[in-house]
Amino acid sequence: MSVTSTDRRHDLVVWGATGFVGRLVAEYLTERYDPSELSLAIGGRSESRLEELEATLVAERPGWDAIPLVVGDATDLDRLRSIAGDTRVVCTTVGPYTKYGTKLVEACIAAGTDYCDLTGEITWVREMVDRYHEEALEAGTRIVHSCGFDSVPADVGTLLVQSFAIEEFGTPCDVARIYVEEGRGGVSGGTMASFTELFRAAAEDPVARQTLRNPYSLAPKGERHGGDPGAQTTVRTDPLRSTWTAPSPMAQVNERVIRRSNALRGYPWDREFECTEVVPTGGGIGGLVRAGAIAAGTRAATAAMKFGPTREGLSRFVFPDPGEGPTRERIEDGYFTVRVLGRGTATEGPFVVQSRIGADLDPGYGATARMVGEAAMCLVYGRIDSPVAGGILTPASGIGAPLADRLREAGFTIDVGTRDRRPV
Repeated sequence: MSVTSTDRRHDLVVWGATGFVGRLVAEYLTERYDPSELSLAIGGRSESRLEELEATLVAERPGWDAIPLVVGDATDLDRLRSIAGDTRVVCTTVGPYTKYGTKLVEACIAAGTDYCDLTGEITWVREMVDRYHEEALEAGTRIVHSCGFDSVPADVGTLLVQSFAIEEFGTPCDVARIYVEEGRGGVSGGTMASFTELFRAAAEDPVARQTLRNPYSLAPKGERHGGDPGAQTTVRTDPLRSTWTAPSPMAQVNERVIRRSNALRGYPWDREFECTEVVPTGGGIGGLVRAGAIAAGTRAATAAMKFGPTREGLSRFVFPDPGEGPTRERIEDGYFTVRVLGRGTATEGPFVVQSRIGADLDPGYGATARMVGEAAMCLVYGRIDSPVAGGILTPASGIGAPLADRLREAGFTIDVGTRDRRPV
């Protein structure tokens, strides 16, 4: 039976469907679901490109006789309001979100339409929090940012660890360590455009610079402080595993998202909870050398992006153009594993809980398309475990554990348990 509401034409609009990741999302949803389960529309700026995509999808997907097209410009607020008013959920892959996301957020809140995206642009997320959180909360609209590789594995993985710890031991973990253990995948032009926009904003806007400096910058107003020192910046030995670790390039985003999740869920993990994301490189001299190389590369890349002429040169002559990405073969040959270890102390003594999220897909594209697609389906079906009715949200606070359940069904490896026994 269709879940379409009586006052909306569509359950879901994939906005930016002719872009690289948007196309992957549309392909995934039409492969996994059929029209009796999902009233889907695909949207974007170019009607001719949407028509080409629709023809391909219909030809390759039995049961999909036609897919409605939604044409509009990301800068046309009136048109975006009309689009939002016709659907229950908008899933957008159109970035950089700093340039193309704000009006769509505004339109969805005005229409009472739930929303999810792939942004890792935390300076923009901070702006959305400050401008629209209360309005979205009052409207009961869920604006769920960062539903791809940034930041589902880290954010939902931490939620799984903490929920298990509370259920099993009666207390949360006071520390969580997120390990980007392994992975292989390509980079699209859209991702690099968002990365460039993040550093450009930090160079030009004092608020953006403060957002990158403060580990609690995505917390609610009045609560942007705490004891967590923030992202690791040097090579270190790990306190929970026998390994060297290097800074994670995604830590600046994912750690802040996790802290916002804790805040929006009402601090069930305590206000002094600390989280750190790192790249484990192994023990011994080999692990130290690998960690040093990763740390040096991260510093060099960050320095290059902070310097305007270098940043613009990379954007124009090195990075792929928006809409471009890795080949299908490379997407299918990719993989990733993100592990979270949480440490706490119960009446019986200390304990360690672990979760693992992984998939045999390119993390930034094949896996990300499924993550954001299933996040959108959670919103469509109302399969949500969240203590808040709306607002500017994270995957763990806006959707919660049902997203992990759907990703398991979609082929992801997701487990959680105590470290000294087999995960469940």
